[in-house]
Amino acid sequence: MKLYSDSALAKILDKDIFHQISGVADRLGVECYVVGGYVRDIFLERSSDDIDVVVVGSGIEVAKALKQQLGRRAHLSVFRNFGTAQVKMGDMEVEFVGARKESYSHDSRKPVVEDGTLEDDQNRRDFTINAMAICLNSNRFGQLVDPFNGIADLEDGIIATPLDPEVTFSDDPLRMMRCIRFATQLNFQIEDETFEGLQRMADRIRIVSGERIAVELNKIMLAPHPSIGFEYLQRSGLLQIILPEVAALDIVERRDGRAHKNNFYHSLEVLENVCNHTSHLSPLTSHLYLRWAALLHDVGKTKSKRWEPGVGWTFHNHNIIGAKMVPQIFRRLKLPMGAEMRQVQLLVDLHMRPQVIADSEVTDSAVRRLLNDAGDYIDDLMLLCEADITSKNEVKKRMFLENFRMVREKLADLKEKDYKRLLQPVIDGNEIMQMFHLQPSREVGVLKQYLKDAVLDNRVDNEREALMALLIDKARQMGLPIPEQP
Repeated sequence: MKLYSDSALAKILDKDIFHQISGVADRLGVECYVVGGYVRDIFLERSSDDIDVVVVGSGIEVAKALKQQLGRRAHLSVFRNFGTAQVKMGDMEVEFVGARKESYSHDSRKPVVEDGTLEDDQNRRDFTINAMAICLNSNRFGQLVDPFNGIADLEDGIIATPLDPEVTFSDDPLRMMRCIRFATQLNFQIEDETFEGLQRMADRIRIVSGERIAVELNKIMLAPHPSIGFEYLQRSGLLQIILPEVAALDIVERRDGRAHKNNFYHSLEVLENVCNHTSHLSPLTSHLYLRWAALLHDVGKTKSKRWEPGVGWTFHNHNIIGAKMVPQIFRRLKLPMGAEMRQVQLLVDLHMRPQVIADSEVTDSAVRRLLNDAGDYIDDLMLLCEADITSKNEVKKRMFLENFRMVREKLADLKEKDYKRLLQPVIDGNEIMQMFHLQPSREVGVLKQYLKDAVLDNRVDNEREALMALLIDKARQMGLPIPEQP
């Protein structure tokens, strides 16, 4: 991290937009500061087009004057209910707000807001690294105002609150999620007193909506190493409240000298393995729900865990149980209940299948069924299953990976031959109903499945004449009237 003098900061802010704001602020006779994440990112040498400006006075009036000065190249949006305004020019957005102080009631995140000083505004900021301000007025242009020594915390890689963490987190409990999110994204440590505040105030997260929690969870999930965040969530007590199903995996039971692995930390290891394979891909958000599947793939193990004498610990059908839990989790967190949820549910349900195939002879039939069931998510499924190999036994690990390689080869061969055409019988349900004069019914389902099984097991080619012979034979066994053949 670079440290900058006030004159160096002035050079960094030597952009037209900052000089335009400076001129407007001077003309209106108000103090004006760039604050928050933009300032933090200057020191972290990260680029940003989102600029937050605090005005000791009316932020809306400064935004209006700036828009008038910039003319048609800028667009102004005013949000009077929030006392803010936004000026957008190309890819750059500048948010203006008046300096304010806030007070909160115990049962709400919505503050009572009053006009305040720059000091009041910095006091209400969530973390020291976000409480720095740089003056834009011409007589102090580039001067850093850092009352909580956020620079030192940036340099030391520390997340800390400006004031008493209990007050900061009680006022707005979402800050607890943001605390862990920043620590995860920046790979910073949470300062001891701040972390103890997280632990003491964790229960306050209950007043925060599922939507707001999900936004922060997704940002943690998309960080380079999301396991950092989920470990902090677990240690602080927040995970037990927002994702109790995952928190419950953090246990190891022992009987007769035999213990099962800690499935919470195993899940984090699988999540990290998935991230290692997807971190270079763009857009990263396209792999968000694969990462969710990695976190949740063993979530059914708590409910399925059994001790079987002579066998040890078992987790039979944990994939099926876990898949049924996915919609409940997504609904509670207000995560998307459409294709995204179904993707995670499918991956959790099928995550054992490739391993079962790889445990024995890799047959064409098993691979065809796997490809049929996984469909467009087959590549994600294979990646998840390979990430799930966390054995410390290198010989066993190499054996699994070699078998997975053979599975992948057979999958590639099927996909090259247009598997969707190969695996869907050319005789469909509508034709079956028409042929045997049936309404939608169990019999139609049985006949459709019979043909599909024959194709998947490669007992016949997916051709009309061969399938028709099978269909007629099966219908005869079921006692259905056989139509006359033309």
